[in-house]
This record gives sequence, C-alpha cells and structure tokens, in this order.
Amino acid sequence: MFSLNRIEIIGYQTQPVQIRQTPGGTSVTDLNIVVPYSFKTEAGQTLTGKSFHTVTLWGPMADVAGQYVRPGAQLYISGRMQTDSWDDEKTNEKRSKTKIVAMDMILLDPKDGQRDLPASASSVTTCLNRVQVIGNVTKDPEIRTTTNGQNVLTIGIATNERWKDKASNELKERTEFHSVVIWGDLAKALAQHVKKGQRVFAAGRSQTRTWETQQGQKRATTEIVADQVSLLGVKNQEILSNISTDAFMPKQSSRQEEAEPVSAGMAVPDIKYESDIKAEDLPF
Repeated sequence: MFSLNRIEIIGYQTQPVQIRQTPGGTSVTDLNIVVPYSFKTEAGQTLTGKSFHTVTLWGPMADVAGQYVRPGAQLYISGRMQTDSWDDEKTNEKRSKTKIVAMDMILLDPKDGQRDLPASASSVTTCLNRVQVIGNVTKDPEIRTTTNGQNVLTIGIATNERWKDKASNELKERTEFHSVVIWGDLAKALAQHVKKGQRVFAAGRSQTRTWETQQGQKRATTEIVADQVSLLGVKNQEILSNISTDAFMPKQSSRQEEAEPVSAGMAVPDIKYESDIKAEDLPF
C-alpha cells in the first residue's frame, strides 16, 4: 500500500435503514450518522456541536444493518473517505459529496437497550470522529491569517487505493483528494517546511461546511481539521545511534556456524493488496 485513507466514527443512526440491490444482486444501504463533538480552539474556547456523515454499507454488512440498526442506535464505523463528483443537470456546475465507505461496523447498544446517561458523565461519554491519511501534498501551501489573528493553513493531500476487479481481473486505481485544514502554531511551522509532492501523515476530525452561492444554492465541502501533521521520508538525527546497516542470517546447516551478513539493500518483494470492496458496483 502506498497511502492511507482511514476514518473511524462513533455516532447514532438518525433514520430507518433502507436496503437497495445492485444489478448484480448485492445489498447496499446508506446510513446517516450524527456524531456530537466537543473540542477546544487554539484560543482555549470550548465548542460543541454535531457532525453528520453518510456511510455506505454493502453486502452482508448492509443486510445486518437492515435487520438490526434502528433510529437512535449507536454504532462504530471504520472505513475510507470517498468523494463522488458529478455535473449538476440544471446549472452544469461541478458538484461533489464526501461519504464513508464502511469496512467495519460494530453495534454498540446492549441487547436490553441503551442505558440512561449518568449524571456528570459527559467526559466519559464522548463519541469518536478520527481521520488518518498518508499521501502526497498536491500544491505548495499558503498560510492565511484570520481577522482575529489566528494562523490557518489549507493543504491538499492525495491518497491512492488499488484493487483487483473480480469481473475483469484488472488492477484498478482510484485517487482521493483530501482538503486538510491546520490552525495555530502547527500551521505556521508547516508553511515553512511542507512542499508540493512531499509525503505527509495527517490526523484530525472530519468536518463538513455549508454555505450559499450568490444564486442562493446550498453547497457543502468536507475537510479534515488536523491536530497532527508529520513529514514522512525524512532523516531523524535522534535515532541514528539505534540504526545498524548490518543484518545477519544463519546458514542453513545442521551445525552451529558463524552467521553470514545479508545485504541491507536486498530487494523488497511486491505486496499484492486485494480488496473485496468494489465501490463502482454501487448504484449512486
């Protein structure tokens, strides 16, 4: 694998589950998950609110959701972020929507139903909204300053996914482009060191912003608000003393003999990554 595109959420289903079938007979459904959040800004202000996520399930996972998931059910979802784009039939404008393609789902409610919220237990009942990506920066970053003096940086990170199409047996690839927003001192530091093409790790929460165009049409965009960004593929002076360029492998012999050195530059075998998830089969 050349990149990472993962998101984990814990939240609540907002409406009844409706199952659809693909032309090939695969079950598909979209969950609508609300995740309450609470976090502190760079200025120390505590903000609370809700984020809403569309989650696509298919196959046996969709069948389980159709049978057991009810409005209000609490779920854990793990998957990848996928942005679908299309042309608006009325305006011919490019439109897009970001969703989660689920890879894992865990039902979190007890069999006898949800328990009442304990008094003064808000600190231990928080939900989860965590995104992690490893990819290449798509352009040189430009830092901005808000009206209240806060540094903010937006970078694009591209991730790739490869899979083998079961019908054609062809290896296919899909590229996702993630908009990553960084605030404060981290934004200032990254603006000095991050360049187009560099590989980085970014982690944070998924956030969807909405606004209206001058024509009064509603638009939305999904971003990763990062609290951690790391440069990858760089030397680290702190660990040089822990690195050895010599590796040893014992001879294939029936008696104890002195080990022979093995070249540290030996070829690394290709890793074949195949996934059963075939998002292109989904009818939307």
